[in-house]
Amino acid sequence: MDYFWAAIGLLAGLGAFLFGFKALSENVEKLANNKLRRWFDKTANNKWVGVGIGTVTTAILQSSSATTVMVVGFVNAGLMSLYQATAVIMGANVGTTITAQIAALQAFDFIGFITVFTGVGVLLDMLSKNHKAKTVGVLLAGLGLVFLGLQVMSDSMSIFRGNAAFRNLLSKVSNPFLLLLIGALFTALVQSSSAVTSLVIIMVGSGLSIGAPESNGVLFLILGSNIGTCATAMLSSVGAGTNAKRAALIHLLFNVVGCAVFTVFLLCFPSFMRNVLAKWFPEPQTQIAMFHTMFNAICVLLFLPFTSVFVKIATGLVREKVSPAQSTRFLDERILQTPAVALNQVSRQAESLLQSAMQSLELAFCGFIQADGSYRARVDERNEEIFSAQNEITEYLIRISARDISYEDEKIVSALHHGVVDIARIAELAENITRYTEIVRQNEIFFSDGVRGELRDMHEKVQDLYKILPHSFVQGDLPSRNRIDALEEEIDEARRALVNDHIRRLNEGKCKPASSSVFISLVGNLERAADHLTNLAHLFEETVSV
Repeated sequence: MDYFWAAIGLLAGLGAFLFGFKALSENVEKLANNKLRRWFDKTANNKWVGVGIGTVTTAILQSSSATTVMVVGFVNAGLMSLYQATAVIMGANVGTTITAQIAALQAFDFIGFITVFTGVGVLLDMLSKNHKAKTVGVLLAGLGLVFLGLQVMSDSMSIFRGNAAFRNLLSKVSNPFLLLLIGALFTALVQSSSAVTSLVIIMVGSGLSIGAPESNGVLFLILGSNIGTCATAMLSSVGAGTNAKRAALIHLLFNVVGCAVFTVFLLCFPSFMRNVLAKWFPEPQTQIAMFHTMFNAICVLLFLPFTSVFVKIATGLVREKVSPAQSTRFLDERILQTPAVALNQVSRQAESLLQSAMQSLELAFCGFIQADGSYRARVDERNEEIFSAQNEITEYLIRISARDISYEDEKIVSALHHGVVDIARIAELAENITRYTEIVRQNEIFFSDGVRGELRDMHEKVQDLYKILPHSFVQGDLPSRNRIDALEEEIDEARRALVNDHIRRLNEGKCKPASSSVFISLVGNLERAADHLTNLAHLFEETVSV
């Protein structure tokens, strides 16, 4: 019966440990959301920068699988080249080792005091009304749960340590290839090399040896876990684009080749655990954690110069599929795992959508000036894509909102909801202008060269406003917003002047009365387009810049 309750305690401790890490990583991510956005927005061609981004991001997310899946999403969206993705994936393997290092701290007595953070964090979350303070509270509670879970698992494992039959069973599993397979399969099943490595650290810390005493057996288990963690990324690439499949394959190749190199090394140096790790690091938990870190760090140093080789192999194994060209897409379900980064992609998609809406407005205006009805079909086709993309962005934002996001990110989600509506309204204004073109053609309404020139000037001001906008819409650039406000005033004044001149010409009998509704509606629509662009410029005044 004791063993039954020990197994229950082991599962309960593992649950507290994993949930604690989930709370810890999610709330660290909330505090670092702006930095994550900037990091993935500036993925440089420098390989070491990519490694750094992958390492730090994974240290925050506490999951190399999450980072790699996100990278697959970026590659699928065309935002990251395979060369950039390879460096980030290598860095992710280094970043994930922080979990084992934290688990290894359980070897030190003072760590038990950290469990008090569970209560302190919960109280801070319950009593504070400040959003950042509540985030810090849940973060502390997660950290406390991590060590509480470690303590419960350690206590439960001590019961198994007293069972001679169980110890003998573990010691008999000494075949290195079998241990590699067990590590890989178990990690693929739980989809977390961090969880498997931490569990192995608890077992070793409790005095249970895997394989022959002081052999390298447990190290083969750790190597296998690095292969098993690739399963998540491989599964996420199913149904993705060719380059996304290649990115997932590069992750697998990197870990498999690294494990092969270290397997040969450990087979040639069977006393490595006893004569090297044990001498450098007295505590068995620290030995496992440091081997995990050494393995991934050394693999990065060995293979980073051969990034292009991994890319060529993946390109050769996964052939390009011939498919029709697709429009630029930034939204990918994989990126939803990190809401802060997903919001950055929504803003990119919104900017692409705005570009399409302004092109639609340009086509409609050209059709009006030329009195050419053929432009309408092109505007309608483009607008159909715009409205479909608007719905897709809205649904994506709803999915982001359903996640546990920070208060600042909630404000950005709200701003983006309003933003895509403003963009869609510009597309609707383009539709209005195509209808005015039909009225002009059907009623044979004629505008003089001078009037058409004034309309072109007003339309040009609207386009100038749009050209300034990206610096404000994406970056929250205050000087750009000030210029937009000034230009919007000029457009308002231009509308008033055009309408007044038109009324004067009507009174003088120089214009047909039938042209009034079309002319006034047209300049009104151009002014409204400027209003919507100005709304976009001011969307993020009270939020963190996306």
